[in-house]
Amino acid sequence: MTESASFTRAMALHRVEDGSESGDPVFAGELNLHWTIGPKVHGGVMLALCAKAARLALGGDGPEQPVAVSASFLTAPDPGSVRLVTAIRKRGRRVSLVDVELTQGDRVAVRASVTLAHPEHDAPPLLAVGTAHADMPVEPPPEFGPIEPGHPLAEINHLAAGCDIRPDMSGLRTVADGQSPKTRIWVRPRHDDLDVLFALMCGDISMPVTFAVGRTGWAPTVQLTAYLRGVPADGWLRIVASTMQIGQDWFDEDHVVVDSTGRIVVQTRQLALVPAP
Repeated sequence: MTESASFTRAMALHRVEDGSESGDPVFAGELNLHWTIGPKVHGGVMLALCAKAARLALGGDGPEQPVAVSASFLTAPDPGSVRLVTAIRKRGRRVSLVDVELTQGDRVAVRASVTLAHPEHDAPPLLAVGTAHADMPVEPPPEFGPIEPGHPLAEINHLAAGCDIRPDMSGLRTVADGQSPKTRIWVRPRHDDLDVLFALMCGDISMPVTFAVGRTGWAPTVQLTAYLRGVPADGWLRIVASTMQIGQDWFDEDHVVVDSTGRIVVQTRQLALVPAP
């Protein structure tokens, strides 16, 4: 095992004693180059780390999970040490709310509002609408290889050291008029057990849908909201990423993540900047 590429290690936080004036916990962590896209730390990893800090702020030993995380990205941090300053806004019997600021040096990189509660229990939903995952087998077909040396995304997507990522990008290359470009992806951790934090991170795992219009450069996320709908079962996660509109300056991107049983476990929507031509 490559310990430095472990997602569990990336999510490791320890409380520091020089805490905030309110007395709410402040945590320190370390994100290395395995959790970057290009030179900058991946947004989904930072969102998951904010969710981890919020849960720890409440004690970390209860059944509450980060069922909703709304994050605004202010700067793009480099690999290295980060601090997470928490503020407990509500400690309720069913729903709690914790604000988190992820900082590096004297700059705030992410401001997140994290809602914690019991996620959906493992029971059939009252209503379910069919998703685009219907044609995705539980395990990736052999023609969709992992991102590894030689893959066209290997030089920029460094998460592949800790995640087995198998993208099908055909939906970005052949888009009919009036249809949304789509990416299908199979993902699982290489070195760790699958958990809710990894599933939340996968809500930002796709390459930008702007690939479909020939814009393949850096597409910085400005705001990302994630919903944890349930605790994932072991096995591959299947993700479909799509969009409603790619403008001249801004685009939206949605991820729907299902587990090996076919249950929706994460939904996300983000607003991001269109890469320069």
